Amino acid sequence: MSAPIIGLTTYRTPGQMTIYDGELAVLPAQYVEAVTRSGGLALLLPPQEVSSEQAVEIIRRLDGLLVTGGADINPARYGQETHPKTAEPEDLRDNFEDALLTAALENGVPVLGVCRGAQMINVHLGGTLHQHLPEVVNHDRYRVGDGVFHAEKMTLSEGSELHRLLGSHAAGHVYHHQAIDQVAPGLTVTARGFDGTIQGIERAGQPWCVAVQWHPEENLEDVRVFQGLIEAASR
Repeated sequence: MSAPIIGLTTYRTPGQMTIYDGELAVLPAQYVEAVTRSGGLALLLPPQEVSSEQAVEIIRRLDGLLVTGGADINPARYGQETHPKTAEPEDLRDNFEDALLTAALENGVPVLGVCRGAQMINVHLGGTLHQHLPEVVNHDRYRVGDGVFHAEKMTLSEGSELHRLLGSHAAGHVYHHQAIDQVAPGLTVTARGFDGTIQGIERAGQPWCVAVQWHPEENLEDVRVFQGLIEAASR
């Protein structure tokens, strides 16, 4: 059986690479490694302007979609003014991922969201976000700074897909200052952090749609979350 082709959304960001100094379309290689270790074939999807028809054409060439981490989503998408701690919007990426999600969910393509990806799925389906989580939970344990991802205990709901993949608890590597607030219709909370912060969501029925607020790609010794996507994409 051939490896399922998984589309991975990417960043458009200023940077340097060999002789190039300007805007790059990039993604941390851990995501690619996680997909390939799980038995998939990774295909990078750079942010670009697409019509709804073009988004469907992209999705029809994939067996699964991975909506990756990244910068903050434009709060206008969920009806809020921009918080002082919210980063400048990247509307090109927001629009691209929104179009891909519409096409994937309407055409039965499994979806996995990671960090920003979980937030994007929730916003896409009508939910909202906490724009600066430390003001809500009175700590910043989910983002200690300096690009350091560290593990925090996650509690998973019995009977959920995350529970099937990981068991009752998981150590999730975190680096986020936003999180899901109001959960979108059709989504169920299936993982929480030590303080009750939403750390995992799932959508019942088909296609398979699971998302985590933590970064499983930061622990390549445990790729079970990605294996769940590959299993669904293989069916």
